Amino acid sequence: MKQTIYLLVALLILGVACQSKKETKGEKELVSEKAATKWTQEQADAWGAENSWLRGCNFNPSTAINQLETWQAESFDSETIDRELGWAEGIGMNCMRVYLHHVAWQVDRDGFKNRMNNYLTIADSHGIKTIFVIFDDCWNPTYEAGKQPDPKPGVHNSGWVRDPGELFYSDPYLVDTLEVYVKDILTTFKDDNRIVLWDLYNEPGNSGYGNKSMRLLKKVFDWGWEVRPSQPMSAGVWNASLTDLNTFQLKNSDVITYHNYEGPAPHQVAIDSLKKYELPMVCTEYMARRNNSLFTNIMPILKKEHVGAINWGLVDGKSNTKYAWDEPIADGSEPPLWFHEIFRKDGTPYKQEEVDLIKSLTLGE
Repeated sequence: MKQTIYLLVALLILGVACQSKKETKGEKELVSEKAATKWTQEQADAWGAENSWLRGCNFNPSTAINQLETWQAESFDSETIDRELGWAEGIGMNCMRVYLHHVAWQVDRDGFKNRMNNYLTIADSHGIKTIFVIFDDCWNPTYEAGKQPDPKPGVHNSGWVRDPGELFYSDPYLVDTLEVYVKDILTTFKDDNRIVLWDLYNEPGNSGYGNKSMRLLKKVFDWGWEVRPSQPMSAGVWNASLTDLNTFQLKNSDVITYHNYEGPAPHQVAIDSLKKYELPMVCTEYMARRNNSLFTNIMPILKKEHVGAINWGLVDGKSNTKYAWDEPIADGSEPPLWFHEIFRKDGTPYKQEEVDLIKSLTLGE
């Protein structure tokens, strides 16, 4: 979902680990204070044992171009959600990662939460748990409620929107709205066992924000700790160059989440590096065929290492993520190789051999 450097190198993680040993007294006190609000090792281990091997997709229904079209009342499509999650169930998926957006809540708070509950009921009927994503630094910087734009032919995620995006830097009062939003959502669903994980912030620092995202990243963890849901909270590391953000994310997440769209060798390096935290791990984004991040060569590694495996994309749809990030096809014709997605709109697999491999790894688990 991005065009940047992914978490590849053990050096970054080792550097974070070494840094923690050299903290000043004040820094140690800060870490100690945070440790009282995040999960204990025992809680994390119990969660990992209870949830076994999570495997699934980043999911928005094929009829939605972005998070607002997914969640607004006039476009919430329970029929498509039910059908497509049925296809996921059929290949042994047990977890979906689903993005929210504060504007859909702001327009209709109770309706938004009712639609979240509706989604969870549908997913649960298919044996699927949910990772909800709260904030996101990727793709279009502005947005508005109402009818969403049509897809641009052949352009990856042409209508996806950040949350809160540029408005966070231009509206000094938005932070108050976001605090109410986060606490409302977390409080409403804090004990819902259909939710397996809260992903508080997708790719903080993306879109050139860098350390500008630190303020909101810290706030969303603070708000989460005030509610302290029964589910773990995390924010996944994804870019080795964002050392300050990575340090904060890794120190303060209840369980470790990360993104990696590279091939087997660098992906294994990332896993080995993150093992040093001795926490359950979930790869919340992988699988980009052009990049040699495939079901055939990555999903078996994730299963062997007992790392959750959440690939990007389930069904080809309005998000256009079968097209690569940086390779638009102006006439909207079929790309020679799909970048993401497992199924065509009619439910037939893009590659039958991939579906067969997935089922061999998942069914009977």
